[in-house]
Amino acid sequence: MAVNAVGRERDHVAEVVGDIVAATRRGGVVYGRSLLRAPWAITFESRSIATIHVVIAGSYMLVPDNGQTVHLAQGDVVLLPSGVGHVVADTPGRAAPTVWELFGATLQELTGTDLVIDGEGPQTVLVCGAYLLEPAPRHPFIASLPDLVHITAGQMRGTSLAAAVDLLTTEVDHAGRGTPTVVASLLDLLFTYILRSWLLGQTDQDLGWARAIRDPVAGAALALIHDDPGKPWTVQSLARAVGIPRARFSRQFTAATGHSPMQYLGMWRMTVAARQLREQQAPLRHIARTVGYDSEFAFARAFKRVVGQAPGRYRAMHHRNEGAADKRAGDS
Repeated sequence: MAVNAVGRERDHVAEVVGDIVAATRRGGVVYGRSLLRAPWAITFESRSIATIHVVIAGSYMLVPDNGQTVHLAQGDVVLLPSGVGHVVADTPGRAAPTVWELFGATLQELTGTDLVIDGEGPQTVLVCGAYLLEPAPRHPFIASLPDLVHITAGQMRGTSLAAAVDLLTTEVDHAGRGTPTVVASLLDLLFTYILRSWLLGQTDQDLGWARAIRDPVAGAALALIHDDPGKPWTVQSLARAVGIPRARFSRQFTAATGHSPMQYLGMWRMTVAARQLREQQAPLRHIARTVGYDSEFAFARAFKRVVGQAPGRYRAMHHRNEGAADKRAGDS
C-alpha cells in the first residue's frame, strides 16, 4: 500500500510540475556547450530567464547574486528557475565579464555553438541551457522556488534525471540536423526532473506552496484540473473524484494551496489560455471553449481579471514584444 502511495505521489508531482514548466516558458531554448580552460569566469546577468547548468567534465564554482558559493562537480546539475544573476568561474574572485563582453554576441546568437576560453589550466566542460520566463500569470509554485536548485551526481544516480543528462550530453557532443529540437525537449525534461527531484527530497516544512503538489488530496485534485482544465469541475465533482467528502476536500485543498478549488481552477484556466494566446492563432472563442467557457465575453472578463489585460490585447502585445526581442538580438 505504501508503495502505491509513493507511486501516486510521483505521478501527481510529474504531471503537475511538467504542466507548470510548460506554461512558464516562452519562446525557444537557448543552449550551448562551453569548453573552458582555467583561468576563466563568466557573468550571467539577472533576467527573466531560467538557466540550467550541466557539468560534463571538471568542476567549477557558481556564485549567485546575494547567495553562497556552490561547488559543482562532474555530473552535477543546477537550476536557477527565476533568472537570478550569477557568476561561474574556475575559482571565486576572478573578474567575470559578461557573455557579450567575452564573445561579442548575445546568447541567442550563440545558441548551438561551442563557447571556448583557452587558458593553460584544467578544462571544464559544461552545457548551459536557458529560456525566457513568461512574467504573467505567474504560478505560485514558481514563485515559491529557491533561487538555486543543486542536484549532485550522487543524488541523481539511477534516476530519470541522470538518464536525461546522459542523453543531453550525447546529443550536444554529436550534433546533427535535428539537435536543436532534441535539445529543447531534453532541457524541458531536465527542468521538470530537477524540480521533481528537489520536491520529493524536501520536508513539508521546507516546501511552502509546493507541498500542495505532494499532498495526497490536493495533489490528486491538481492533477485532475491540469489534465482537463476545460471540464465543468465543481467542488463536489473534484471531491468525488479524489474520494473524500466535499467539506473535507475543500478545507484540505485550501489549506495546502492557499486557494479554494474554484479559485485555483480559474487561475489555471487563465494560465493555459495565456499560453495558447502566445503560441497559437486560434480564435478567442476556440480558446475560451478549451478552458471551459461557452461565452467569449465571460472568458475575456475572467482573463482580464486574472492577467490584467484583455485576451486580444495580451496576444497582440506579446507578439509585438517577441518581434522587438528578435530584432534586438539580431542588432546586437
